[in-house]
Amino acid sequence: MSRDTLTGTRVRERRTILGLKQADLARSVGISASYLNLIEHNRRRIGGKLLLAIADALSVEPSVLSEGAEATLIATLREAASDQPDARAEIDRADEFAGRFPGWAGLLAEDRKRIDTLERTVATLTDRLTHDPHLAASLHEMLTNVTSIRSAASILAEPGEIEPEWHDRFVRNVNEDSARLAETSQALVKYLDSVDDATADIRAPQEEIDAVLARHGYHFNALEDPETDPVALAADLAAEQSAVARTMLAEVMTWMHNDACAVPLDTATDGLQTLGPEPFELATRWGVDPAVAMRRIAGLSQKLGQGAVGLAICDSSGSLIFRQPMEGFPLPRFGAGCPMLPLYQALGRPLFPIAVPVIPPLRDERRFRAFAFARPVGTWQPNRAPLSRAHMLVMPEQAPDPARSAVEIGVSCRICPRDGCPGRQEPSILTPGAVIGRLTL
Repeated sequence: MSRDTLTGTRVRERRTILGLKQADLARSVGISASYLNLIEHNRRRIGGKLLLAIADALSVEPSVLSEGAEATLIATLREAASDQPDARAEIDRADEFAGRFPGWAGLLAEDRKRIDTLERTVATLTDRLTHDPHLAASLHEMLTNVTSIRSAASILAEPGEIEPEWHDRFVRNVNEDSARLAETSQALVKYLDSVDDATADIRAPQEEIDAVLARHGYHFNALEDPETDPVALAADLAAEQSAVARTMLAEVMTWMHNDACAVPLDTATDGLQTLGPEPFELATRWGVDPAVAMRRIAGLSQKLGQGAVGLAICDSSGSLIFRQPMEGFPLPRFGAGCPMLPLYQALGRPLFPIAVPVIPPLRDERRFRAFAFARPVGTWQPNRAPLSRAHMLVMPEQAPDPARSAVEIGVSCRICPRDGCPGRQEPSILTPGAVIGRLTL
């Protein structure tokens, strides 16, 4: 039964709510009571002037009678039924159910919304436990201290005498490990409670600053001014975020400001309009590091009409510290990614420019151009290898060359459908039985 065939039912329900008799309503709109009875039992369709007259008499909008106030409700019910096909709900009769039992239908719709909210919360918390490096390190440290305390305590509890020197040493170890455990626990609680109650958020700090950057299109006009204080600007933009997020955003905006000073807007605009988003050529033209050129392109490319680009930056451990996503290209989450990405390949070849076509695991098999570059960061110290930071710039490939093979990449092994990948470290939930361990250690 479609929505328009329930118009009569809505007329009858509305008339009953108002306490009107059928004959009184029929008289007020100029029709017979028998004809109104046919309408209310959905045996006659109404429209035009008669619909307007009945709606006016019932003090409702005509759309409430013709389409029903439950239009959104019906869509929610159909969506819920589609998500659970095993329940075999009569999707084609959702209109009738909502029209006849609006209270029960509303209850089901509200439960559906509540379940969706709870599932998103659980997914977010699970993702945070998986990808938040600070949280993972804190939990690891806590478990290490607990294990150490348990080992020392078990030795002290063993029967027999222990030499005073060893006894004092074990007691001292238990005391020191207990103190470290207390400090780690307090720091973890403080970290989780670092956001004010009014702005509480279960996202990781990286996700907080990612949201701030996304709202502004990853570019801030104020940072083009050499006189701008990037730290103060970050504090204003992230006033409602956690203290950790504000600190991280200040660092990001500081290097954005430094990049703008190294390559002023006029110079960057001229280079992009002349050469296009070619990071290595622009780095030479601008006289800057390729990493600076990549960041400048990512911030200005879409603003200047060069098309959307994506940018990912990781540290020496491979953990993402910045991501500017692009539609169609699955950039990894913070702390995890596909080992076949040129971003990670660059870490093994510092100062070596990489430019290769790549294909993400999407149905249309679109090809992209990926540029990657890694360089040492920090100060040089004797007998200590420098840390590296890798950048990867990604954009659609405008004129793909079929003769040139492309690197097949994924997001992470767990949800990557590619079989036979040399970088696979765990089976995919999308391809049961996928072989792992192809990389020899």
